[in-house]
Amino acid sequence: MDAKVLIESFAEFARSKNVDRPTMIRILEDVFRAMIRKKFESDENFDVTINADQGDLEIFRYREIVDDNSEDIWDFDKISLSDARKIEKDFEIGEEVYEKIELEAFGRRAVQMARQTLIQRIKDLEKDILYNKYEEQVGEIVSAEVYQILSREVLLIDQDGNELILPKGEQIPKDRFRKGDSVKAIVHRVDMSNGTPKIILSRTSPVFLERLFENEVPEVYDGLITIVKIVREPGERAKVAVESYDDRIDPVGACVGMKGSRIHAVVRELQNENIDVINFTENLELYVSRALSPAKVSSLTINQETKRISVYLKPDQVSLAIGKGGHNIKLASRLVDFEIDVFRELSEYEEEDVLLSEFADEIDEWILDELKKTGLDTAKSVLSLSVEDLTRRTELEEETIAEIFRILKQEFEQ
Repeated sequence: MDAKVLIESFAEFARSKNVDRPTMIRILEDVFRAMIRKKFESDENFDVTINADQGDLEIFRYREIVDDNSEDIWDFDKISLSDARKIEKDFEIGEEVYEKIELEAFGRRAVQMARQTLIQRIKDLEKDILYNKYEEQVGEIVSAEVYQILSREVLLIDQDGNELILPKGEQIPKDRFRKGDSVKAIVHRVDMSNGTPKIILSRTSPVFLERLFENEVPEVYDGLITIVKIVREPGERAKVAVESYDDRIDPVGACVGMKGSRIHAVVRELQNENIDVINFTENLELYVSRALSPAKVSSLTINQETKRISVYLKPDQVSLAIGKGGHNIKLASRLVDFEIDVFRELSEYEEEDVLLSEFADEIDEWILDELKKTGLDTAKSVLSLSVEDLTRRTELEEETIAEIFRILKQEFEQ
C-alpha cells in the first residue's frame, strides 16, 4: 500500500465520521512519527509534510555531516562523511544532509499496522467527541427513537445514530414503548465503560419535569418565575414550588395556563402524572398548608428540633392529605423538608374515642407511628377499616394488624 492510497482511504473514513481537517492531519502526523520513532529511535530530526486532499506524504531526514572518526558519529542527528558521500559525492563536513524517506522503507507490515492505528485513533476520537457532546448536555432534554426494547432497559438512537440508554429505573412506571417511537428524556449522566461512553437518560428525574416547564412556560424559561423545588412520585404525583420576584406575575397561574393549557402538555408527557403547582413562601405554616393541597389544614404545630410537624384536619380532609398510596403526604414532607404527622380533629360524637398514644404500653411505638403516618390517630379510626385496608395503607403484616384490632376492641368492651 503506497502513501497516496493510505492517506486517501484514511481521509475518506475520517470525513465520514465528521472529523475536521486539522484534527485529521494531526492524527496522520502522530501515526507517521510513531513509525519513524520505531524504526529510527527518534523523530526529532525528521520533517513530515502531509497533504490529505492530494494524498501526498513527504518525510525528510536531516543530519549533520561529521568526520568518520568523530565521537558524535552515533548521535541520531549525525552522519559520517563517508556515508554522506554515498548520497552525494561533493558533501563536506559541517553540511546538512536532507534525505527523503519513502513509506516503503518502513516495510509492508509497519504500513498495515499504521493503517489499523489510524482507524482506531478515529474511533477513539469519535468516542471522545460523543462523550464530550453529551457531558455538556447533562440535565437537558433530548429526543431519540426507540430501536430495541430489553427487559432492563430501552435502547434509543439519536439523529446521528448514537446509542442512548433509558434504564427501567429511569422510566415512568406507566411508560409503554414500541420500536420507532420518539421519546423525550433528559441526559441523566454519561459513563465510560471500557473506553466506550454510555449515555444514560431519565424520565423520572425532577430535572426532567423542570425542563418540561421551561419548554411550556415562557416565564420560567426567561427566569421571571423560579422553580424553587420539585418532588415526584413518577407517573403518580408531583409537587412544584414556584416563586416570582415580579408582583405582577402570578407564578401558579402562569405555570398552569389558561384552562390548564400549559400544564396539560406536561401532564401528558408524564403519563398523566398529577402535578400540584404551589406558591413558595418563607412562612413555614403557610407553606405546609399549601404543600398538603388539596386538603385543607385546620391547625398545625411545628417542632424545629425534631423536624416534625403535627397537622390537624377535619375527618373528611384526612384522606385528601394522605392521598392515594400515601403519595400526597410523602411528597409534602419532602417538599418542606419536615416529617409531617396527620391527626384528625375529633367531633363531638367522637369524644368517647381513645387516642392511639394511650396504647403505648401495649402496642410498640413504631407500630403506632406507622398508623399515624396514614392519618390514623384514634382507636375508632383504626377499627373503622378492614384488615385488607390497613395492609394496603401501611407496611404492617396481617398478624400484627389482627393483634392491634384485639387490643383496641378490648378497650371498648371494657
